[in-house]
Amino acid sequence: MATEAVHAAYAAVAPSAMPMSPSTGNLLRMFNEYQSNAVIIEHYNYTGKLKENKYKEGLKPEAIAFLLVCLLIVVENAVVLLAIWKNKKFHLPMYYLLGNLTLSDLLAGFTYMVNIVMSGANTLNMTPVLWFLREGGVFIMLAASVISLLAIAIERHVTMVRMKPYQGDKQGRMFALIGASWVLSVFLGILPVLGWNCMGQLDQCSTVLPLYAKSYILFCITIFSAILMSIVVLYVRIFRIVKSNTQRLASVPQRKGLYRKSQKYMALLKTVTIVLGVFIMCWLPLFILLLLDFCCPAKSCEVLLKADYFLGIAMFNSLLNPIIYTLTSKDMRRAILRLLCRHCLLTKDGQVKKIGMPFLECSTSKTDAASHRLEGLETTVSSGNLTPSTIKAIYPRMSKT
Repeated sequence: MATEAVHAAYAAVAPSAMPMSPSTGNLLRMFNEYQSNAVIIEHYNYTGKLKENKYKEGLKPEAIAFLLVCLLIVVENAVVLLAIWKNKKFHLPMYYLLGNLTLSDLLAGFTYMVNIVMSGANTLNMTPVLWFLREGGVFIMLAASVISLLAIAIERHVTMVRMKPYQGDKQGRMFALIGASWVLSVFLGILPVLGWNCMGQLDQCSTVLPLYAKSYILFCITIFSAILMSIVVLYVRIFRIVKSNTQRLASVPQRKGLYRKSQKYMALLKTVTIVLGVFIMCWLPLFILLLLDFCCPAKSCEVLLKADYFLGIAMFNSLLNPIIYTLTSKDMRRAILRLLCRHCLLTKDGQVKKIGMPFLECSTSKTDAASHRLEGLETTVSSGNLTPSTIKAIYPRMSKT
């Protein structure tokens, strides 16, 4: 009898436990919205983007042209990555960071291709989850590029200003820095799918990216701008110290060798600075457009409907970086020559044939001619062979600051 009474009491209470809690209901509602194609159509219609023919037709000629550019981006950066991987001279912390930047450019080219193929008429057939993945990939690659540039600036600053070169047994720190940059990039890219979006709040939606909240876009622009400003400050500080000490070494005959090494280090700094400058020039128009998007109500700024062209300009950044590496570094050009056309441009003993000399000698650096007669300073510093006393000899001002 007691057992039957317990079962009866449980049966009476059990139905009241079945109703879902508010949090569970919200999760189910969010799940249903993320799988609803009607949400995409609603948001695109609200922002006025459905008036464009691009959502009624297939790929346009300009989209096909962008696809070819993306394919070239992937091939270019793959060649640079392979050259860094196969050449032991580049197995140094500084080149690890440059390789990380190259990897982000390669993946950016791939994500651009996916974005273009899945755009147009395919957009209206997507679910919000797929849409967030499509657009999030671009944001992740952008964040990876910016953070990679910051990591390079920090490494140069720590090495030359703080006199703390990376030792061979501390390369794990460099890989940890690279890993952390990707974790942070992925985190920034997936924030919208985690809930920071404007689904159910149309008045807060971006016109350029109709499912993104304007506040999220402003947040990302603020973060990227702060990182870029930090990089500029770091490079200005490094340039001032290196330049002043290079001039001092030039006046000391006994230190001509160190002076040439200092010049080569300055050339490396200039290469990375050119990369930073090209990044800003390529992405600045899109940043300005997104700031305008934050300020403009829906359907009030027609230029926001032309965002694809601004993204196309930004895309060229990933195309130009490998060209910059090649034009500013004889070592990189030699490695690429050996990789792509060893038999037609190089002799059996590794010397460059006459037909390959024009490509090899087109350096933008005045000090590349001496680079093979001297051990590069960046090699010494990045490999951990540079001691504080050597740094003081090259940059005496550092020991006083």
